[in-house]
Amino acid sequence: MSENQATDPVFSVRNLWKVFGPKADRIPGSPYAELPADELRAQTGCTAAVHDVSFDVRKGEVFVVMGLSGSGKSTLVRCLTRLIEPTSGSLTIDGEDVLAMDRTRLRELRRHRAAMVFQHFGLLPHRSVLDNVAYGLEIQGVGKAERRARATEMVEKVGLAGLEARRPGQLSGGQQQRVGLARALAVDPEVLLFDEPFSALDPLIRRDMQEEVIRLHREEGRTMVFITHDLSEALRLGDRIALMRDGRIVQLGTPEEIVGSPADDYVREFVRDVPREQVITVGTAMRPADVGESASGPALAPSATVSEAIEAVARSGDPAARVMSDGKLLGVVDHECLIGVVAGTGASGASGGSGAEGKEVTV
Repeated sequence: MSENQATDPVFSVRNLWKVFGPKADRIPGSPYAELPADELRAQTGCTAAVHDVSFDVRKGEVFVVMGLSGSGKSTLVRCLTRLIEPTSGSLTIDGEDVLAMDRTRLRELRRHRAAMVFQHFGLLPHRSVLDNVAYGLEIQGVGKAERRARATEMVEKVGLAGLEARRPGQLSGGQQQRVGLARALAVDPEVLLFDEPFSALDPLIRRDMQEEVIRLHREEGRTMVFITHDLSEALRLGDRIALMRDGRIVQLGTPEEIVGSPADDYVREFVRDVPREQVITVGTAMRPADVGESASGPALAPSATVSEAIEAVARSGDPAARVMSDGKLLGVVDHECLIGVVAGTGASGASGGSGAEGKEVTV
């Protein structure tokens, strides 16, 4: 996951609604909009799958939308490219109004600028791995030699070299998902949109695919929007997480903010079993260094996790670790700081993180 990402958003979403049901456009901005989901259905026959949602996706970040089944997360990601038409609100990509795009412009958005990786792969069974990866380029009208060269490069990038001639039916689930990922990468999109891509995979293969996404993001810095119902996956992949419930974003923030400062009881219950020391950083857990305090002990960057600090302190035998940045001592994490995080009594003040626009933790 990258740092120092550009502040200009790729996607900017404001007051977005998607309502299913009769006369759906009457719901946003009306008294009905404030009704709980079950009452809204009972009174109007409508369901607000996306309920007045606002957020920005920053260039180069992995933005995760997480929620349980029925929370609206998959509907939301489909609204970003109008695979599902929003009911109301505003939606831009690089400042361009997506809702005003005609068919030609919308086709370009889906083919060139925002590629989707689906849960069920969507591979063409009669085509080889190479031809499946090249399919998007073929749709774009790219010449055969160029698209096969590009597809070969992407097959190698996702670790499938040597399998170019196989058909999807000859591949494992994880290999099929890698083909889907390579196909999306082949068109060189500005944004990769993942709709629960690994939920059908077994745990070991799923972890391998998460590692693949992390590696690709580290190498390319490509903007990604990742949909998942799995909290551990969200915490592992996300620079920021939007947690949804009943079509609303109940909290948006960094993994540290979500775990360290839950916005409400729902989020608190959601993250209850997360090992805090694996998420909270020493930049949040540290205390100021006392005047004259010896600057000894292992040095850690502010982004190091508390679990890494515990290991460093145990290995060194020192009573504390130093939190350093650019050669400057920012603070100290001692046994009290570390135990407080593990016990849930310390480092609970990770800033912001509630509502539609969470703030980054700063040190």
